Amino acid sequence: MYEIFIFDVDGTLIDTEEAVMGSLQKMLKVHFNLSVPQQDLKFVLGIPGAVSLPLLGITDIELGNQLWNNYMADFKKTIHVFDGIQQLLSTLKEHSVTTGVVTSKTYQEYQNDFVPFGLADDLNYIVCADDTELHKPHPDPLQKFLQISEAIAESSIYIGDTIYDYECARDAGIDFGLALWGCKNPDSIPAKYKFEHPKDILSLIKPQ
Repeated sequence: MYEIFIFDVDGTLIDTEEAVMGSLQKMLKVHFNLSVPQQDLKFVLGIPGAVSLPLLGITDIELGNQLWNNYMADFKKTIHVFDGIQQLLSTLKEHSVTTGVVTSKTYQEYQNDFVPFGLADDLNYIVCADDTELHKPHPDPLQKFLQISEAIAESSIYIGDTIYDYECARDAGIDFGLALWGCKNPDSIPAKYKFEHPKDILSLIKPQ
């Protein structure tokens, strides 16, 4: 049973895969004359652009991120909230459970891609890529969340969809739940819990 429920954003609360991959692929082609199959770009899912762009040979990270975010607008219609997430967050709020997100998005990306769906009002705390020097899979983002929320690791659970999320939770001493609805390789990611549907998470609420 847990008192603190922390969520990843991309692939966990909202489905952004098509937008992230499509916009990156377009940006690489238009501005860097790089034709990269989407299959070869999957490694960028779950980590900040500041980490993934250098691996693609891009040295001007600020420019690369700006161009990438600009092209995200072309794919905005492909982004959607996963079924059951709205009800999950509303129910957690009704139970006065502390919630929040730890995301590899920058604060501006969070504002652009997530806030318009109206889910942010049901979350108590936010940790974005801007808030820590080191990012997932390092434990720093979750440790930052514990710091600002004054929560303890043993009462918290982090729910995400990638190996980076699991490693971040593991090294922060926080239990991990895998969101199967957004996960592409569930068999290769260890997790204390594997959730088929967002409503399954509600069974872990600590009784009042």
